[in-house]
Amino acid sequence: MTTLHHQPVPVPAEPPRHRGASGLWRGRNDDRPWVRPAFLALLLLTLVTYLWNLSASGYANSFYSAAAQAGGASWKALFFGSLDSANAITADKPPAALWPMGLSVKFFGLSSWAILVPEVLMGVGTVAVLYAAVRRRFSAAAGLIAGTVLALTPVAALMFRFNNPDAMLALLMTVTVYCVLRALEGARTKWLVWAGAAVGLAFLAKTLQAFLILPPLAVVYAVFAPTTVRRRFGQLGLSALALVAAGGWWTAIVELWPASSRPYVGGSQNNSFLELTFGYNGLGRISGDETGSVGGGGRGGGAGQGGQWGETGIDRMFSSEIGSQISWLLPAALILFVAGVVITRRAGRTDTVRAGFLVWGGALLMTAGTFSFMAGIFHQYYTVALAPYIAALVGMGVTVLWEERGKPVWSAVLGAAVAATAIWSYVLLGRTPDYLPWLRWAVLIAGLAAAVGLAVARRLNRRAALGAAGIGLVASLAGPFAYSMSTVNSAHTGSIVTAGPAGASRMGGRGGGPRGGFGGRDGGTGLPPAGQAGQAGQAGRAGGGRPGTAPAGQGGQPGQPSAGQVQPGGATPQGGGMRGGGMPGGVAGEMRGGGGGMGGLLDGASVSASVKARISANADSYTWMAAAIGSQNAASYQLATEKPVMAIGGFNGSDPSPTLAQFKADVSKGRIHYFISGGGMGGGGAGSGSASKISSWVEANYTKVTVGSTTLYDLTQPKS
Repeated sequence: MTTLHHQPVPVPAEPPRHRGASGLWRGRNDDRPWVRPAFLALLLLTLVTYLWNLSASGYANSFYSAAAQAGGASWKALFFGSLDSANAITADKPPAALWPMGLSVKFFGLSSWAILVPEVLMGVGTVAVLYAAVRRRFSAAAGLIAGTVLALTPVAALMFRFNNPDAMLALLMTVTVYCVLRALEGARTKWLVWAGAAVGLAFLAKTLQAFLILPPLAVVYAVFAPTTVRRRFGQLGLSALALVAAGGWWTAIVELWPASSRPYVGGSQNNSFLELTFGYNGLGRISGDETGSVGGGGRGGGAGQGGQWGETGIDRMFSSEIGSQISWLLPAALILFVAGVVITRRAGRTDTVRAGFLVWGGALLMTAGTFSFMAGIFHQYYTVALAPYIAALVGMGVTVLWEERGKPVWSAVLGAAVAATAIWSYVLLGRTPDYLPWLRWAVLIAGLAAAVGLAVARRLNRRAALGAAGIGLVASLAGPFAYSMSTVNSAHTGSIVTAGPAGASRMGGRGGGPRGGFGGRDGGTGLPPAGQAGQAGQAGRAGGGRPGTAPAGQGGQPGQPSAGQVQPGGATPQGGGMRGGGMPGGVAGEMRGGGGGMGGLLDGASVSASVKARISANADSYTWMAAAIGSQNAASYQLATEKPVMAIGGFNGSDPSPTLAQFKADVSKGRIHYFISGGGMGGGGAGSGSASKISSWVEANYTKVTVGSTTLYDLTQPKS
């Protein structure tokens, strides 16, 4: 039996591999025959699971889908991440996550699959990289367990089938850790440089969130890399330069490009990507002081307070809002992290087993700690960033403790990890008591029985011990498996989405809204009856977006388009973007109000066939077929017609672009055909500032035309 802490572990040599086609199937020369087939089966099952029912979500988040459509029509729009092919305004994120989708649309045409298959492939790629990272120093079983845990994490099953930037971020963070671990094996500069490049590219996907894992990774390398101190810091410096180069080239181009010939930087107040990065998408997320967001930049609550985005505090990842998304194996991961560090405490400074625990554990603690206490906009699906770290710690920790099971203390710790998982799964499943009510008892009983067996594994023969381990693994994964299957069998549309069955995630708590949120039992949405004014929803940017509402008269519940809404292939989503979600109380007060509810924020507007025919007629004669307030509102019409629609004011109509003077100039030059009434924050039909002035000017000077429930203004036909 291996005892990892008695002697330093040598740096692993590059394992010999089979060549050619046999290498793909057989892997390393020293692998057992089942290893590579099991790995390939894991990837295939992940691919099939994530592709299952994929098109039910339609265009998913229409905000990013519209940007992908624009990128497919215009190379300039693809480069800048513009929301329309005429390049009026960009998304409120850098464009790296849009590039795969835009290229897919360019080559395969606009469809739900063209938008979402790249996200699925990122999910499969993340599982593969995680397996490689864990397998390299630990056993094949460790890698397979880690990959399985990641694939079956509910929020991963959600976000690797959805078109927010988080899928690319999770992939690149996993790649970063893999590269750092490779660098630690022999102080290999090239791998540390690759790690910096991966972080730089991740910055172009979701800005400063990519930097959260840098402190623990840098510290681990500076302390434990097998080379001199001077060389360690020199290598870290080179890695930092690679980061700046990989993430800074696009930033420099945007900042230096003449503002008059590029799109406005969406989400900023001064048309500056740096302002967006360090303000709204950066420090504002920590402090809650987010200019232009819901509440106008008011500060969120402190530790233990709700603020506008749910309660904060050390237990946030276990709360009713977040727990069912990510925390199923979080207690076990923390236990196994501590155990792994203790077991390797006497190993040499350069021991790669201990370094592995410290890197994955440090990334988990840093990211989870930031999420737990950030006072700004926070959504449940952000936690997909934690999934690879939890999965790695579980895979590594379980196999290391299994090797040490001959010692009473470590067999007891392994049993405790399984027992903690079973008990916590029982609690999480109890939050949806009407969903498979038998499952929580089965998980609890089987998990506790397996925990007892593992605690006394040293007294059992190998077959009995393996049986206990197998039962424990099944019991630990049963809850997240069920929630993941519920996720892949449901449609998810709009800006805010959650995994699991209805009611699995309920926003609220101290300082928040009601615990029921959108997780009520009435259809699983908690929404008022159809047609009732003031439908409420959880607000925020898509992946950090700012809210808006549907055009007046185009209500419909979020994620449940009205009859006639155009969807890819004529499909209609089966579920709402807010299924199981909820809204913080502070936001609820601001967003409840007349006219149209929250459709414009969460899933855009319903576009009837008659409206589509009216606005698309002769559209090629104009730079913009139409203009609408709010990006989600504009995206609906753009996706329905595949023609550019100007999103006035960005996500929720509060960005100062275009100004009234700029809009008047575009109208006078015949560049915009229609103005679509409605949209913006508050449901009254307009955003703030420029958007409100534009709306008032159009209403005063152009004749209103009603098509069904949609109000249009033909900007080529002024009032007499």
